[in-house]
Amino acid sequence: MTGGIEIHHLCKAYAGAPAVDGVSLQIAPQELFVIVGESGCGKSTLLRLIAGLEVPDRGTIRLHGEMVAGDGVMVSPEGRGTGFVFQSYALWPHMSVRDNVAFPLEATGMPRRAAAAAAEPHLDTVSLRHLAERKPDALSGGQRQRVALARCLAGGAGTILMDEPLANLDPHLRATMERELLAFHRSSGATTIYITHDQREAMALADRMAVMRNGSFLQVGTPQEVYDRPQSREVAEFIGQGTVVPVQYADHTAQLDGVSFPVEAMAGQAPGAAMAILRPEAIEILAEGDTKGLAGTVRETFYRGGGWERSSSLRADQS
Repeated sequence: MTGGIEIHHLCKAYAGAPAVDGVSLQIAPQELFVIVGESGCGKSTLLRLIAGLEVPDRGTIRLHGEMVAGDGVMVSPEGRGTGFVFQSYALWPHMSVRDNVAFPLEATGMPRRAAAAAAEPHLDTVSLRHLAERKPDALSGGQRQRVALARCLAGGAGTILMDEPLANLDPHLRATMERELLAFHRSSGATTIYITHDQREAMALADRMAVMRNGSFLQVGTPQEVYDRPQSREVAEFIGQGTVVPVQYADHTAQLDGVSFPVEAMAGQAPGAAMAILRPEAIEILAEGDTKGLAGTVRETFYRGGGWERSSSLRADQS
């Protein structure tokens, strides 16, 4: 069950307003690719286009090397070999866990008893065989999520599409499910696209990620590349915490209000006026009276358990 995803110049508009605006992307077989962005940026529409639930206005989509949308082709959702995990899980409430997982197999014409037997190894993959007879309303949120994942496996999905699958879970359960999702992805052998508005979740899960805004990708790269080397102010301000400030740059050194400090610059960065992102972990608090740094004011503090989060601002005068 392997296969990559190729998207070229994909567009979709509603009432003349672009929801997906010229997106191009290549995802390697068995890669876990995460798309992160604010609500309304177009990430759910992009997922629905890949699934075949929406028809693109322009562009092409290839799954497993086969054209599924574009150039006069529009393959139905059931013909694309994709599994869709919704935020709501979309389980049949009257069916047991086993029957929910077996449903895609029965839909292909497999006899009910054979489908139930074939569902067993997928229940093992998500550690739910002992709950096979329960109905969804007798399960926790995390267990219902695992049923939805097992159903994707049973359907033989080579591509798995996840639409904010952890959004409805409690914070402590989300951390647990992140680990389970990674284990599921690795055991499935599928290519996975995962969308979320939670940047922390995106960076924890992704092999590579894209930051999306207004229907387009601002940047694509590994989580570390996107965090350490944002290619625009929008990405720098969206990913992680920090402050973007104007500086004068030359030879891996930036000057801010007369103070020089080392920086990592983008390849080809020209000397002169530039913008720098100041990350909290890169800032050193100097002793009172030290004249080597900048003065600032801590305006608010929040205790996060094990550490404090501070909201502060730099002053124009040098300390």
